[in-house]
Amino acid sequence: MNSTAAAAAILTALLPHRRTPEATAADRAATAAHFPYHLRQLEALTAARRPIRFTLPGFPCKSPNPAKVIGRLPDEGERLALRFLDQLCARIGELYAPGARLVICSDGHLFSDLIGVPDPHVDAYNDALRAMIRTAGLSHLTTFDLRDVYGDRPCDAKRAEVHSRYAPSLDSLRAETRNPAADGGETLRVYRGITRFLFEDTTGFEGTRSALQRACRTRAYGVVQRSRAWGALIAEHHPDAVRLSIHPQPPGTAKFGIRLLDAPDVWMTPWHACVLRDADGGVRLMRAADAARLGRLVHRDGRPSHYVQDMNEAGRPAPARTTATAQLPCPTTASATASATASASASASASVSTTAPATAR
Repeated sequence: MNSTAAAAAILTALLPHRRTPEATAADRAATAAHFPYHLRQLEALTAARRPIRFTLPGFPCKSPNPAKVIGRLPDEGERLALRFLDQLCARIGELYAPGARLVICSDGHLFSDLIGVPDPHVDAYNDALRAMIRTAGLSHLTTFDLRDVYGDRPCDAKRAEVHSRYAPSLDSLRAETRNPAADGGETLRVYRGITRFLFEDTTGFEGTRSALQRACRTRAYGVVQRSRAWGALIAEHHPDAVRLSIHPQPPGTAKFGIRLLDAPDVWMTPWHACVLRDADGGVRLMRAADAARLGRLVHRDGRPSHYVQDMNEAGRPAPARTTATAQLPCPTTASATASATASASASASASVSTTAPATAR
């Protein structure tokens, strides 16, 4: 297989998992030829017979909204997403002998002060994620975060350094969002999506709804600034990597949007939702509050993992519950770290329990 054919084969393997802004017929009919930027990038690597390296910013921390998630640590959603990414790299290795690896660029510390998540919670999540990769033997995956760049410096100092070195100015970013034609409307689309997430995830706000909306719009600019900065830093440290994105991406851009799990919303990710295993064996991402009405909570390694859809006596999915379902509280920071370590050492052979949750959160 020559370098051109190898590049097309790799891109074709990615296409079924593409995350698009809209699921149109044109999107579904897209072929490798619709992505000339990525074809050129892949062809340069395959011509040199170099391994493909993907970078994927994401897996930051769990949402602080308890209606969306069932805990602070990675759960079944992250476990399935990591397994999918590892299998995708393995599949590319079957098509292209030098193989592929993927670097998960965990960006939680970059945004934690803007999204209301304490830095120790981000550390616990990142440590548990690394342990999950190691214990499951996901050999195609590695991680990268601010600790790999700036060591043990205070998180505020790391954020300030990244922002000052790499972030675009606030004025230029505002000009982009006010111009729908700029970047094909991508900046405006991302800004609106992040504003929505911030609004949904804010807890304990004591002002009015309109005041919260204004605050979230302001914070969203900061998130986009730091997202751009993080992208620039990643490119500096991984200059030849193929850039994947957990956000929807149109053809022709430098990023390739990747869908991790099935979800009703193209913006939904495992860290903003939880897994519901359907009665027929399928897997869906959804808000934890919605999953709780449809199924029972499953525990793995002593902590909440996901929901399994209830069945009635006839073997059909039971109707959604109309009463509130209690949920276990999130672990404390200390117990979260301990639980992550214990989970990592035993998850490959762990028994899964399906006891009902006992305390309200």
